Amino acid sequence: MKISLNWLKDFIDISIPAEQVSEILTDIGLEVEKMAEVDTVPGGLKGLLIGEVVSTELHPNADRLKITQVSLGENEMAQIVCGAPNVAAGQKVVVAVPGTTIYPTSGEPFKIKKSKIRGVESLGMICAEDEIGLGHSHEGIMVLDSSAPVGIEAAKYFNVESDIVFEIGLTPNRADAMSHYGVARDLMVAFKHKGVLSDDAKICRHSVTEFACDSKDLTIPVEVENKEACPRYASVSISGVAVKDSPKWLKDRLNAIGVRPINNIVDVTNYVLHELGQPLHAFDADVVGDKVFVGNMPEGSKFVTLDEVERELSEADLMIKNGSGGMCIAGVFGGNESGVTEKTTKVFLESAYFDPVSVRKTAKRHGLNTDASFRFERGIDPNITVHALKRAALLIKELAGGLISSEISDIQSKVFEPFEFDVSLEKLCRLVGVDIPEKVVVSILNNLSIQTTKKDEDTYMLEVPPYRVDVQREADIAEEILRIYGFNNVSLPEKLNSSITHREELDKEKVQHLISDLLVDKGLVEAMSNSLTKSNYSSLIETKEVRDDFEVRMLNPLSTDLDVMRQTLLFGGLEAVRLNQNHGNEDVGLFEFGKIYQKFESDFSERKLLALFLSGNQEPEAWNSNKGEFSFYTLKGLVEAILTKLGILKNHNYSAVKSAFFEDGMELSIAKKRVARMGWVNGKLKEHFDLRNAVFYAEIDWDVVLSLLKMNKVKFKELNKFPAVTRDLSMLVDKPVKFEELLETAEKAERKLLKRVSLFDVYEGKNLPEGKKSYALRFVLHDESKTLKDKEIEKSMERIQSALEKSFNIQLR
Repeated sequence: MKISLNWLKDFIDISIPAEQVSEILTDIGLEVEKMAEVDTVPGGLKGLLIGEVVSTELHPNADRLKITQVSLGENEMAQIVCGAPNVAAGQKVVVAVPGTTIYPTSGEPFKIKKSKIRGVESLGMICAEDEIGLGHSHEGIMVLDSSAPVGIEAAKYFNVESDIVFEIGLTPNRADAMSHYGVARDLMVAFKHKGVLSDDAKICRHSVTEFACDSKDLTIPVEVENKEACPRYASVSISGVAVKDSPKWLKDRLNAIGVRPINNIVDVTNYVLHELGQPLHAFDADVVGDKVFVGNMPEGSKFVTLDEVERELSEADLMIKNGSGGMCIAGVFGGNESGVTEKTTKVFLESAYFDPVSVRKTAKRHGLNTDASFRFERGIDPNITVHALKRAALLIKELAGGLISSEISDIQSKVFEPFEFDVSLEKLCRLVGVDIPEKVVVSILNNLSIQTTKKDEDTYMLEVPPYRVDVQREADIAEEILRIYGFNNVSLPEKLNSSITHREELDKEKVQHLISDLLVDKGLVEAMSNSLTKSNYSSLIETKEVRDDFEVRMLNPLSTDLDVMRQTLLFGGLEAVRLNQNHGNEDVGLFEFGKIYQKFESDFSERKLLALFLSGNQEPEAWNSNKGEFSFYTLKGLVEAILTKLGILKNHNYSAVKSAFFEDGMELSIAKKRVARMGWVNGKLKEHFDLRNAVFYAEIDWDVVLSLLKMNKVKFKELNKFPAVTRDLSMLVDKPVKFEELLETAEKAERKLLKRVSLFDVYEGKNLPEGKKSYALRFVLHDESKTLKDKEIEKSMERIQSALEKSFNIQLR
């Protein structure tokens, strides 16, 4: 939200520097994200002077150029070569001297330099109006009135104003500060507390006492059919208006905060919106007809909005209607046919309070986000409705002429009373973290328009104005006091007291931080992806784990791209890898702790996972580095390092991965529980995310890890006296064959001695027969009762090899 410093000065005396105002705004919870100087004319006409053409003569080397002598004040002359056909002696003109940057109406700014034009020195430029952003004409130089004083700055002559605009990152709870008046109101409290203004200083608000009904010739009755969605609706009619451009001051105010001026009627409604925070809407009274209805329309009704888009309405959408149909989506967007145009002579002006929930649902349903819906959704001041209506009516009468041709109609079905509750001073100070004198607390609250009534020595009864929808409990009051008192004024204690107690429960946060530190030490970077994701991701790959019918859908999605809760961390991680790749970072090592969400017939499931992503090189290429690309074994090493760090990597087993996420890989189980899956990301997914390098992905079930930690007890086992034996086989297999099939066949062939089978190398590429790939398997043989002999080992390996040759036609390499 943009706030103009000059506009704030209409309400409050601000004589301190803009930088200090910015600091105070941030201190009181209205964080200034950006501060910029804005001129009513681009560039502010800085460096431009008013000059007088003293003489002209034809350029000796160019028929269309003239050499002029221009006076820039006392004893200062400049020779300027000018090509404008209308330049003549005696003219008052705008001159850009060397070093000046000018900002044309169209095109990029450029700097004026000393130059030679066809051999004649030129010390500046005599400007046309489009060359300095004052218009669009380029027929010749801009000739000023003969009374223009020579030598003064053009900015002063044209009355160019500079403004400071603050861009405030307004949090959703601060609905009271969605206007210049609201921000000024908060600043007033801060200034009083800091002693910048006296305690009796008052905030200025434009008076509407001059409002009066000139006639009742255009009285348009209103019927509110849906009082729950529209608790208050005020309106007035104005006839005899002339729709035209707004005056310069109004355009300047709107332009400063990035609002495009349209015409004097619409500009007034936008001006009051940003001044007081009350959205208004102006209808062409001739289109309105004899009566206005505020209610709903049948499901599926068609309505064309101001952007000329035909929208299908829901029966829950609140509409402003006339006798023949809809005119406006209440609180969201106007209609294409009922708005003010150049032909409008009579205006029906609306100022209402619409239910925030109703407006939000309608705006999200139609994908609309307007200045009006932004405010209605968060909750505007319900008691400023009529004041804003009168303010706008008086401005329209001043700028467009006409007469106020009806009494104000104010239909109110609900009285908005202050929020009342009790607070304890002792509890407030405890929440704030510092003992604030009672007098200071009361002063801050009263300056915030929160009325205080003392009930006893420690308790006050408070009345919070209705526009402070975010202040309805004791903790909210503590926050209000603290932001005015100053967060920086709460000092950290020099002494901290704590007790040391035995903790039976597992400290989950401590464990997570421990592993995060480990992974960061290994060179990985933590990622945090959105738990909301795209529903079409579930159709990328066929798997039992991610399915359409498992999706937890959002009832009110922020966008079509974020309409379901994620069922896996994989897709968010691949987005992050792609983002790095597209920004030139091919070497990626990421980890993420996050939850996944699924819906089943009986219940919802929510699990926490730890995901690892590796792609590219382990280290940047360098003469002293011999680390190559990330591999499956880099990933496997990280998983084992995590589980070893936690002391739970024991009695574990590896098996082939059973997930379509992976091209190939392994699963790790402990105590018959699957702890991790790891492997190469499926080629289809890699292609969808447009990834150039292989991506290695591991998924650790963090909930299972924590459960193993809870039951983890130190156990001792006698060291086996007899050694295990390993044998490796390198073989050619058909491409469709997976490690899981080879593993099952080997285990069936040698049930007694074979303890473990692992895959340690995969190659697909040159010098291999077509349709083949190379697998390297490691077999671990062990007999716990004796040392194995060569003959026993050879017989076991022959059985295994024979079974693999028979089942898969393998060829040893």
